[in-house]
Amino acid sequence: MWKRKDLKSKAKIVVKKNYWTAIVVCFLLALFTSEFGTSIVGIWQGEDTIDPNYVMRQENIVENNNMAEEKLDKMEEQEAKIEEKKSLLGEVELRVLRLIELNVNNLIKSEKYIFRVWDAIELFGIRETGLGVGVILIAIIALIYIIMLAEPFRVAGKKYFLKAREEENTKMGVMKEIFKKGNWKNVTKVMLIKNIYNILWFLTIIGGIIKAYEYRMIPYILADNPKIGRKEAFKLSKEMMRHNKWKTFILDITFLLWKILSLITFGFLNILYVNPYQAATMVELYEKLKDKPIEIDEKTDRE
Repeated sequence: MWKRKDLKSKAKIVVKKNYWTAIVVCFLLALFTSEFGTSIVGIWQGEDTIDPNYVMRQENIVENNNMAEEKLDKMEEQEAKIEEKKSLLGEVELRVLRLIELNVNNLIKSEKYIFRVWDAIELFGIRETGLGVGVILIAIIALIYIIMLAEPFRVAGKKYFLKAREEENTKMGVMKEIFKKGNWKNVTKVMLIKNIYNILWFLTIIGGIIKAYEYRMIPYILADNPKIGRKEAFKLSKEMMRHNKWKTFILDITFLLWKILSLITFGFLNILYVNPYQAATMVELYEKLKDKPIEIDEKTDRE
């Protein structure tokens, strides 16, 4: 049994011992992988990458095109209803709503390139073939970047914090282990399969959220053992998160207040403290869950 207070207490010690390097690591993760989606507006956080109907708003595309105008009218009608509901909310409530939206986007960040493909389909639908091809190429480039660099770098970030809990002033060089030839290939493969599963499960909405938590420990398992096989990594993550999904969700929620407070500082509180604190806490959770995942299951079976 683990307690949030214990995890956070240990995480604070880790951050204190490795403060400035931890900040740099988390900033790079936010910049290049959107690991901390509410910290900065990165390449996967912009409106054009999270809104499937983005291309329909471009005046140079919809001008004098009846088909596009009809779609645009329907889209604007739906948005008007949403905006009407939002108008009833106060300023603080709107900020909290935006923060929640950003965190949801962060949860599904590895699937966002799919929206680029959706944009392309819309463009083909309104006979803008050239732009459609261009958007498809952007989606392919985004996919290659995610697979080959962003996801392994996320795992490397976990590697850093795993080492940071063991020694003071841990160097960023420990992250290079993930990018060694054999390790990089395996990490890339396992994370790719994880993301494919996430994409498929998110088609069911609720199932996607549940599976996102079930697969939550895979990056940490890979950081701990970059050569581990796909089946074993998935199995271990499933065992570790069994009966821990809801508690982990609550643990995530506890950082929401910190992120709301960070709005007052325009995100600087995230960069200077919250992100390293959260990253270190999640590593402490992994360390706690990896100790006796099998025993937890056996105990449950006896009950």
